[in-house]
Amino acid sequence: MSMENVDINKIVLEVMEKLKPVAASAFHEEALELKNRGIYEDPEEAIEKAYVAQKELFEMSLSDRKRITDSIKKHLLKYVRELSEMVVEETGMGNVKDKIIKNTLAIEKTPSTEDLRAGVFTGDDGLTLLELSPFGIIGAITPSTNPTETVICNTIGMVAAGNAVVFSPHPGAYKATNRCVELINEAISMANGPKNLVVTIDNPSLAKSEVVMKHKKINMLCATGGPALVKAVLSSGKKAIGAGAGNPPVLVDATANIEKAAKDIVDGASFDNNLPCIAEKEAIVVDSVFDYLVFNMKSHGAYEIKDRETMDKLVALLVPEKWKPNRKFIGKDAREILKAIGIEAEEHIRLIIMEVEKDHPFVIEELMMPVLPMVRVKDVKEGIDLAVKVEHGFRHTAICHSKDIDVLTEMGHRIQTTIFVKNGPSFAGIGVGGEGYTTFTIAGPTGEGLTSASTFTRKRRCALVGGFVIR
Repeated sequence: MSMENVDINKIVLEVMEKLKPVAASAFHEEALELKNRGIYEDPEEAIEKAYVAQKELFEMSLSDRKRITDSIKKHLLKYVRELSEMVVEETGMGNVKDKIIKNTLAIEKTPSTEDLRAGVFTGDDGLTLLELSPFGIIGAITPSTNPTETVICNTIGMVAAGNAVVFSPHPGAYKATNRCVELINEAISMANGPKNLVVTIDNPSLAKSEVVMKHKKINMLCATGGPALVKAVLSSGKKAIGAGAGNPPVLVDATANIEKAAKDIVDGASFDNNLPCIAEKEAIVVDSVFDYLVFNMKSHGAYEIKDRETMDKLVALLVPEKWKPNRKFIGKDAREILKAIGIEAEEHIRLIIMEVEKDHPFVIEELMMPVLPMVRVKDVKEGIDLAVKVEHGFRHTAICHSKDIDVLTEMGHRIQTTIFVKNGPSFAGIGVGGEGYTTFTIAGPTGEGLTSASTFTRKRRCALVGGFVIR
């Protein structure tokens, strides 16, 4: 090696030594900046910060909580497109147009403190007051299918109820989730709310989620995801809310407005590429109107597969192992799925339909893809029986198109789902074109239903004996 080379190497080593403290300082500053935005690498630290923030919030008034949640709503409305685009880019699932609708819905139709309604009993023995108080710190585990929407609606409800929140995001959507939490912290700061009231875990993992689930300062858990996740939180020993999977059937009988039902079903089943757990996953149709329904669905963007060979290709692509959907195609566009089996579909196509037998894998398994299997039944009784069977007792969502009040009543009674939509698209059940507030945490397994601020409170009873009765 020449002397010249030795000198150059020496200089490089000296420069690198000098840069070490600078690099370490930059790393420290970056970590500090993330913490200032509510993003923590260490779940223990996140929980401790949230614990302090909740104590501060507890001493604030209901009007203070309302001011904070109003600020969150106002601020996040400016970033709906950014968040929607981030989710699609990071997860590769769904589409920006529908995610904009979902994020806007979560912001505008999630109730705040107005949902906290106290109660009272009066009588000869005095007055008893029923109050709603916060749990403290809630550990919220969020999905990749509706990541920012879940963070938004959970934050508004949980903070309105007086809690702090520690989010443990899905590893496949944590960047968008954390950006959402960052914006929430900006909004809380604008309203002079407690710092670190809403925090999230950076670079999430199963180990970090377990820290959140087991930590003694986490008073309540709220998990949105599959059966394994719900089972884990229910086994934690803490108060837990589980928003689990669904497999919503849509039943169409001979009395239905078929033209409207066709559009509603295509709209609902293709919404955000069928990612929402409320979306129509299989259609059960009375024989006498089956063909006419299919005809009308095709005029609204449905592509029908009729030949067995093509259908077999689709099954091999989407369910390569029985009962296990191919994750590569979850939330993908219908045209992309068709292209994968050699079909170039027109731009307006947004849903794939085909007639199948009642025990077909597409019927039994929730695909979360814009693929709707359709089963022909001889009458409405057979249809209701099948709908109850393929819903699997998840008690999530079901849809029925009928003008017969007895059919609507019987199906609603038999299927016992948390959401039951009559004569509309599935998303009407969460407030899109239907009355009522929205949520993206639908607690079927644990029974809370469509969660809201009051869901995240403890019910307390205060009795004043022999007083304050003025009648």
